[in-house]
Amino acid sequence: MAQLTQQCLPTVLPIFRYLPAKLGDVLGQVPEKGPAGLESGSLRVDSVIQRPIEGVVAVILAGGIGARVGLPIPKQLIPLAGRTSLEHTLAVFDSAPGIDSIIIMREENHLGEAAKLLGSGRFAKLKLVLPSGITRNDTSRAVLAAITDINAKVLFHDAVHPLVDHRILQDCIGALDSYDAVDTAIASADTIIEVNSESCISAVPRRSTLRRGQTPQAFRRGVLERAYRLAASDAKFEATDDCSVVLNYLPKTPIFVVNGSEANIKITEPVDIHIADKLFQLRGFSHPGRNISHGSLAGKSIVIFGASYGIGRDLADILSGVGAVVHSFSRTTTGTDIRRREAITTALNHAMATSGRIDHVVLTAGILHMGPLTQLPEDELAESIDTNLGAPIRIAQASHPHLKNSGGSLLFYTSSSYTRGRANYGVDSATKAAIVNLTQALADEWAADGVRVNCINPSRTSPPPCARRPSARRTPAPC
Repeated sequence: MAQLTQQCLPTVLPIFRYLPAKLGDVLGQVPEKGPAGLESGSLRVDSVIQRPIEGVVAVILAGGIGARVGLPIPKQLIPLAGRTSLEHTLAVFDSAPGIDSIIIMREENHLGEAAKLLGSGRFAKLKLVLPSGITRNDTSRAVLAAITDINAKVLFHDAVHPLVDHRILQDCIGALDSYDAVDTAIASADTIIEVNSESCISAVPRRSTLRRGQTPQAFRRGVLERAYRLAASDAKFEATDDCSVVLNYLPKTPIFVVNGSEANIKITEPVDIHIADKLFQLRGFSHPGRNISHGSLAGKSIVIFGASYGIGRDLADILSGVGAVVHSFSRTTTGTDIRRREAITTALNHAMATSGRIDHVVLTAGILHMGPLTQLPEDELAESIDTNLGAPIRIAQASHPHLKNSGGSLLFYTSSSYTRGRANYGVDSATKAAIVNLTQALADEWAADGVRVNCINPSRTSPPPCARRPSARRTPAPC
């Protein structure tokens, strides 16, 4: 049991508060006006700055309409793994140590979506939403005007790089202690060629000296402001990013390059949506480092199906230890067969009668039948599908009214086997993958009801003796 706890449960306590509601409902309709001072056509920032913007400032660039993606919504608002790209990006910066404030730069016709994030209370470091400029450079000038601290460290990051991580952010912030300008890039695994106007190769640069640029780009505010001041007097000025401005107008200022990540992809083409969604599925969840008090779960009414052994029992013990009111159900201890809808309803009604509310519902129960698919008996096939897929669906249906009333959450446990099918585990892997997709679908459906839906996919664990399979083909249903 200790090994189970060590491997699978460090994320359990914060899971009920940190993992988001489905934030990707495209954030509703665009209002006629954004926050005060952001009326259509306005680039004024003085009327919306209510507090000093200083220290380490992250600027999320969320302009662009994403025409190449081919969807009717801006690419920053495309749902990915339960959130929009913009919200994934915001969550990384908001939870990153060392970031003091966040500014969103958004196209003025879509300011309403970003303004809702500002007023939601979900992102404590989000201080300001401003309309983007006509050009990328106009946007940067507006940011510089909004930041009061001339010595501020300013990180510019494109919202369509939602897989940026804390390591990259910390490297950029740290590099500004020694340099005034920093870029993020990765080595190119491909040969890069130059072509002329006739699409013929004109040069093949040495790959060892080439990097593929990513974001963030980071600067001392005063240095970037000085570069833009010099650029303003150049009638031929043109740049698509801020490092180019510093490189061209402050050529003696070194621009340090920190290592990016292959996973830090930019969502530009339709295929990028699918790649990013899969990367989010494969990415291991790590708690962002906030000091979430375990006391926040004290008094919460939590229902656990499958709580007689293993992860379910450990989870029940830990939650009880921090003051939660845990209602444990299983086939062994309470006779609760999650394949039967009436058994699920009886369990939930018991929890309601005892506590008067249900804040969270957790499902850890499942069954594993191993062996070649051609030799799988019909009864074992039906049991696998009904327990591992049918039961979660029925539990979701029965739990929804209670969780809607409490603004609570539904949490599934599957396993890392959802990522690919393996010989002799075909039905098990298929049902695990189905639960991951069910989680994403329900997160979309239930967002408007304020219900969070999430899934934990632990790697292989060392189970207690009662879960060890008695034969080469089969493990019993959870006790």
